[in-house]
Amino acid sequence: MFKNYFKTAWRSLLRGKSFSLINISGLAIGMAGAILILLWLQNEISFDKFHTNKDNLYQLYGLGSNVDGHQQEIGIVSQPIGPFLKQNYPEVEATTRVSDVNSFLFTANNKSFTGIEGDFVDPSFLQMFTFPLIEGNKNEQLKNVYSISITQKLAKKLFGNEEAIGKIIRIDSVDNFTVTGVLKDLPPNTEFDFEYLLSWDYLKKLGWNNDNWLSNNTFTFVQLKPNVNADAFSDKIKNVTKVQSGRNDVWTHFIYPLSKWHLYSNFENGKPAGGRIDTVRVFGIIAAFILLIACINFMNLSTARSEKRAKEVGIRKVAGAGKSSLIGQFIVEAFLTACIAGAIALLIVQLTLPSFDTLINAQLSIPYNNFYFWLSACGFIVLTSLLAGSYPAFYLSSFRPVSIFKKQFKKTQSAISPRKVLVVLQFTFAIILIVSTIVVRNQLQYAQDRDKGYSNNNLIQVDFVGDIDKNYSLIKQDILNSGIASSVTKTMTGITEGGAHSWGFRWPNETPADTNTTITLYSEDADLVKTAGIHLIEGRDIDINKYPTDSFSVLLNETAVKVMGFKNPVGQIINNPFDKINWRVVGVVKNYVEGSPYERIPPTIILGPGNSWFNTMHIKFNPNYSTTDALAKTALIFKKYNPAYPFDYQFVDEEYAKKFDDEQRTKTMAGLFAFLAIFISCLGLFGLSAYVAESRIKEIGVRKVLGATAFNITKLLSLDFIKLVFVSIIIATPVAWYAMNKWLQDYVYRINISWMIFFIAGSLAITIALITVSFQSIKAAIANPVKSLRTE
Repeated sequence: MFKNYFKTAWRSLLRGKSFSLINISGLAIGMAGAILILLWLQNEISFDKFHTNKDNLYQLYGLGSNVDGHQQEIGIVSQPIGPFLKQNYPEVEATTRVSDVNSFLFTANNKSFTGIEGDFVDPSFLQMFTFPLIEGNKNEQLKNVYSISITQKLAKKLFGNEEAIGKIIRIDSVDNFTVTGVLKDLPPNTEFDFEYLLSWDYLKKLGWNNDNWLSNNTFTFVQLKPNVNADAFSDKIKNVTKVQSGRNDVWTHFIYPLSKWHLYSNFENGKPAGGRIDTVRVFGIIAAFILLIACINFMNLSTARSEKRAKEVGIRKVAGAGKSSLIGQFIVEAFLTACIAGAIALLIVQLTLPSFDTLINAQLSIPYNNFYFWLSACGFIVLTSLLAGSYPAFYLSSFRPVSIFKKQFKKTQSAISPRKVLVVLQFTFAIILIVSTIVVRNQLQYAQDRDKGYSNNNLIQVDFVGDIDKNYSLIKQDILNSGIASSVTKTMTGITEGGAHSWGFRWPNETPADTNTTITLYSEDADLVKTAGIHLIEGRDIDINKYPTDSFSVLLNETAVKVMGFKNPVGQIINNPFDKINWRVVGVVKNYVEGSPYERIPPTIILGPGNSWFNTMHIKFNPNYSTTDALAKTALIFKKYNPAYPFDYQFVDEEYAKKFDDEQRTKTMAGLFAFLAIFISCLGLFGLSAYVAESRIKEIGVRKVLGATAFNITKLLSLDFIKLVFVSIIIATPVAWYAMNKWLQDYVYRINISWMIFFIAGSLAITIALITVSFQSIKAAIANPVKSLRTE
């Protein structure tokens, strides 16, 4: 029986080649789009789920107050707290601290490299997290201060095809390290990013440790013993820093599970409030939309051809075929179509996957050797065939033979029919996607056009490596004397990266609510305002060369002045009890974007060099020099004072542009899948309009004989479809507004959704639909009526 079903289904596909081609093409493109999204979703959902201890791994967070008096979380804590928890709480299996570093110079086999990402960790790191060793003993890693574990990629870079275990790597031309382990390269679906691991003891040897309980600067991870209640443990350790520091105005703590790190990384008032999970859900819905649009094409075209299949159904019923037999036949036809479309879709995915990987900045692959993949693929095809074929199967099998043979079977031109509902549904989805794409694009453009508060033209930043810090004054002097730069300054970090978070500052007339206000700290030695082009509102810039007392001077931004309630900020004294220093305000700068361009600008204090640290220098090139010449001459100066290291730099405008990478990818993906939705919808509309024109060929001939023009005929055939698109616009508008308004709530700095967006989306949908339908309408309108009336 099934063999006969398939044979009949195959013949049916061959009989209606054009409609079969449209059906298969639409389904294949829809399935390919859905598969690409599903591969991306699977990658997002699987982040860090490969760790053996995943159910017991947590990150330690701090919780304090921000400028609005709400709770604010921070993912870094003090360095002593991790070992303290391990030693004093029996619920803890292990803890590890993680501090990233990329400033070392690596030398091996007479080859040198810089900018390699690595981490300082406690020896327990590789017992807690599952990063498999290809070579070496996991239990012996990082127990020696001069041992190093490297990834396959780094081993290949340093030693080629030679065995890496036991080899020597020289770091910063100072210390020799022995390779004790080679790690399998990190999978793409992890939050960790390193090519080597160094012992925490080496960080101590360098003097980079900080045992102050009040200094939050380190990622700390906790592994609880099985069956320990995480919420109860969070409550138990909540006030650990308060107790150990002897202060009540410090951050509290909680632990956050590994399963939520990637998808639920946003917090609101100290509580989890979504994150990437919102994007994952949106694209999951988009995948369903695209597949559903493709299935609607199949339903519409199958039911549109009902008159041609009516006689076949009548004869089969007269010959004794039951309704269930006919339903089975039509479901098999849908299944065969879905199988062919599925094979083509897989080919499309395989061909487009490299480009898609580049678009989303990921490494996706089709797991052909995974049994569950093929099981899922079969389920996907069966689901698609049932979704696409069930309605046509029940519809066609319901025809009555008597009505068919008496030619009483005619399609009614009712105001509402299932086919019209499906077309409306199809274009509703497509218009929602168009609106979403426009909103994402406008939000991205809005943030990119935001006044940064500084000038990043001709501005580069150079991280302190090797002897740059020691020879900074000489480097600065040579650069300025050469005329290639107009100003130079050294700062805590790059200006686009923001600064450190602190609290506890005191100022005149403060209120008790100000005690835990989180302040962003930045630092400079001199000329930050001139170098970065920050607008000085009041007072002057810090300049340690001109004013020696500026070691303990500060600049405030506008938000800080507002928080502190200063009417005349210049000359005011602010105090930080942690360092027991009185800082004098010498100037006020306009707010500038230092973190996310979508967020409010926090209260910021720019410290003088008296009790600050510096990791970066900024150089403002002279516009009279070409960038190429300026960089070449700057490189020679750095080579003179830091000969062991290559000259590495970043353009500040490029660093700032990276802040928009995620939204740029979201915009491109939304645009791509909106295009697919429209294309598939139009493919179905094209087939449907072709069938309508074919079924009304005699009517068109008669109208032309009676004097109807080509324009009249085109208008007649197109108007019904355009009305359906108008209905789709009416339905899609409130749905799209609600969805995108909710998406925008994640951004403090956001656009308002204008009515113009819906006008553009609606106009675009109508124009595309009109072009699609008009092609068949005009073709029918200009046909010779004599040939039309001779049909049959």
